[in-house]
Parts: sequence; structure tokens; C-alpha cells
Amino acid sequence: MIFLYSQILQGQSWLRRYQGKQARFACILGFTATGLIPGISAAGATPQDREYTAIADAEFLVQGVQATPQHSLPHLTTGASPVFITRAIAESCQLPTDIFNAGLLHPPTVEAIDLQGMAANCVSSGRAMNKEIVKHLFQQGMKWGAKLAVTTDYLIIGECVVGGTTTALAVLSGLGVNASGMVNSSHPCCNHEQKWLIVQQGLQKSGLNNLSSVDPFDVVAAVGDPMQIVAAGMAITASRHGGVLLAGGTQMLAVYALIKQIINYTPLAAEIEQIVVGTTRWVAEDSTGDTIKLAQKIGGVSLLATGLNFATSKYPSFRAYEAGYVKEGVGAGGCAIYAHLAKGKTSIQVLNIIENLFAQYP
Repeated sequence: MIFLYSQILQGQSWLRRYQGKQARFACILGFTATGLIPGISAAGATPQDREYTAIADAEFLVQGVQATPQHSLPHLTTGASPVFITRAIAESCQLPTDIFNAGLLHPPTVEAIDLQGMAANCVSSGRAMNKEIVKHLFQQGMKWGAKLAVTTDYLIIGECVVGGTTTALAVLSGLGVNASGMVNSSHPCCNHEQKWLIVQQGLQKSGLNNLSSVDPFDVVAAVGDPMQIVAAGMAITASRHGGVLLAGGTQMLAVYALIKQIINYTPLAAEIEQIVVGTTRWVAEDSTGDTIKLAQKIGGVSLLATGLNFATSKYPSFRAYEAGYVKEGVGAGGCAIYAHLAKGKTSIQVLNIIENLFAQYP
């Protein structure tokens, strides 16, 4: 089952166009020092764990359960990593997957396309990345978006960036979208005050608050993360060849807003109606954020969600999703939409696939 929350007719048209069609999954890894702030994210119990979350998730996504992984999945206070969802679907539905390193603190342990980016400084610095690096990453995203799009009917673009909902809030705010109190998090109750304080510090130091015409590359350089600009570049060129499913919640809504600003600010063109955002209903219906209103405020974006439900799971780690823990990540919602759309899998069937994988995990 797939739910639609905004731009309903556009979303229905997109789903009809790509029903039964083949997709390819591009997973973009990135890092922001924002993710090391105590309490900012639940995607790893300690700041040191969070340094390796994206690396461990990528290793599991590519290799699945191993007797001796180089990096075990990080311990979560409650719940299980969303990479179990993504890996189970990618494996069972034969979804081709490419891993991209947009900028990490440590090298990945699996084969990844190195985009020669850099990990971002904390949002609060107002100097997250060098603008030349941002422009380079954007060019890399455009190159790979065009390259991958011709091999498939539509491209699923996912991410793994710990602290990424805070950089999403920062980029949305820098672009002039009042998103305070609307974003989601991996916590069961979103830490809005903490996020907003960090974002305000970054925006004040960057001087973005004083600009009337916003250069989107300046915004990402000031308060963004390396994944966002790569995803935007990929989506722009991929949309000219076929569909694009931005797989995530708040983070991908921020990428969509970034795409809109880039095509308004530059001569670049995108087939914007080919781009949708797909997430989980745990994000879309999160009562401690307002994802649907945020999508409406950004404008033009069709927000979709998988109807995946873990209420009947035999594992407490998955039932925790129904209580608001974890919610999304590593393209989980978008990949579940693919399982429904391309393979006709029901939510129960997808749950069984995920549980079968989890049962093998030590």
C-alpha cells in the first residue's frame, strides 16, 4: 500500500507511470559534525558510534549479515537500524544499488564511488563546507544522475547522514522556508528546540539572514551537508531521462526545496514533475513534526509513503517504529514503495522479508 499526502494527482500520475517498472537505488553517504552533538540524533548511542553509522549501514546494505563485520551496526537506544528494511528489499526484489561517498570522516568498508567531497563542519559554525567543494559535489551529482538514469526507468535516491534532519532544517531556513517545529528526527519526540538553536547560530554567523536573493550554493556551504547537494544534482539530471524518487522524509523535502531554488537561480532545467518524495508513514504521520504541512509549504512536491506497518512484528525492535523510534533512513521508505510498486508486495510480505533477514542477525 502507498499513501499520498500532497499534490495528490501529480503523485497518482507518477505512480501509474512507474508501476511495474525497474528502478535503481543510489545511496549517498555523508557526514556532518552536527551529528556529534550530544542528544541530537538517536542513530547511534554515542557520538563515537555516530561517526561510523553511515559506514556500518553501507557495509550491511551491500554485504548483509556477516559473521565478522568490519563495522557492526551501531547500537540504538531503542529499535533497529532502517538498513534492515532497505537490505531486505534490495536483496529480495533484486534492486541494483550504488553507494556514493559524498564526504565521510572515515573511509567506507565496501566499494563506493568516491565523489571527492568532505565531511561538513557543524551547522552552528555557519561555515559547514567550502563553496568550491559544494559546486564540485553538485557537478558530480549531475554527472552520476545522468549516467544512472539511462540504465533504469526511475532512480531512487537515498541517504545516510547522521544529524541530517538538523542540516535539513538549516537549509530550508536558509532558503526562506519557515520549517521550525516541522522537521522529524530519529527520536520518538522531536528535539525541535535543540535543532532550532543550532540552526539559528549557524544562520547568524553565516550572514544568510541578511540576504534578499539567495544563492543555493551559499546556503549549503554555510549550513548544509555533502549529501544534499549531490542528491539535488543527481535528481536534476536524472529527471530529464525518467522518474526520481527522493527516498526520505525531512531531508529529501529539503533536497526538493534546494532543487527548486537551483533551477530558479541558475539556467539549469529539471523535469520537476518527474520528482517525488517517498518516505515511511512513521515520518509522514509523525505527530511531533509536521511533514505534510512542510511539503505543502515548500510547494509542488508530491509526498508519498509506504504503508509498511510493524505493529504485528514478532520483534520489539521493529514494533518500536510504531512508537515513533527511528522512523526512516538509508532510503527505507522509498525502497518499500518500490517493493509495492514494482513487485506488488503487500506490507505483510515486506514485513516477513525484513523479519527473515533480522532473524539471521547475531
